Amino acid sequence: MNWANKFEVFWNSICQENFQQLILKGLFNTLLIAVMGLIIGIIVGTLLAICKVAPKYKLGIRILDKLATAYIAIFRGTPIVVQLLLAYYVLLPALGIKGVDPLVVGIIVFGLNSAAYVAEIMRGGLNSVDPGQMEAGRALGLSYKTTMIKIVIPQAIKNILPTLGNEFITLIKETSVVSFITVVDLYTAFNTIGTNTYSVVVPYIVMALIYIVLIVIITVLVKLMEKGLAKSDRSN
Repeated sequence: MNWANKFEVFWNSICQENFQQLILKGLFNTLLIAVMGLIIGIIVGTLLAICKVAPKYKLGIRILDKLATAYIAIFRGTPIVVQLLLAYYVLLPALGIKGVDPLVVGIIVFGLNSAAYVAEIMRGGLNSVDPGQMEAGRALGLSYKTTMIKIVIPQAIKNILPTLGNEFITLIKETSVVSFITVVDLYTAFNTIGTNTYSVVVPYIVMALIYIVLIVIITVLVKLMEKGLAKSDRSN
């Protein structure tokens, strides 16, 4: 079968309504897992980073620091696919939890995995902020928590925005492994089309192009956000 026939077979297959719905569902799930995973990662990762950079004067803070270190080591030290399989096929059955949507499991696992990386990114961002900012906030009578939330963290996020964009891109690409827990994503959709048409070459090429387009769009949006923040800094 030549390339023209391969593309014709692929085009005829995606003209079918069921395959169109499958692709749209796969695209939606891919974006949903990546977006929600990043949001969870930023929230949990920021908390972990604060535990890492907070002054270790109190025993509670030292304990939280050790727990954060262990968390980061575990999630960075194991592949995301292993975490998915353990969560869905081992942890949930062991806890007697049934009927959980695998998509929800995927979002949570990706979020917790991303948190380990965001924690280190955020820690670097927090350390890059001038210590005088914290001192100024405390001098104004603000608590450590308030100063961190209102002064230090916003500046840290500006510094690490490009790296967070890279983390989002990584999440987009890694979502292909959610097929291991029966979630329909872009890979599952195009692999199904390839299986039904007995030709995976064209579906895989088209799938790769879609991933490239998504990543280009994300890259452009991050650059626009960087420019917007830079303009706001200059105006201030």
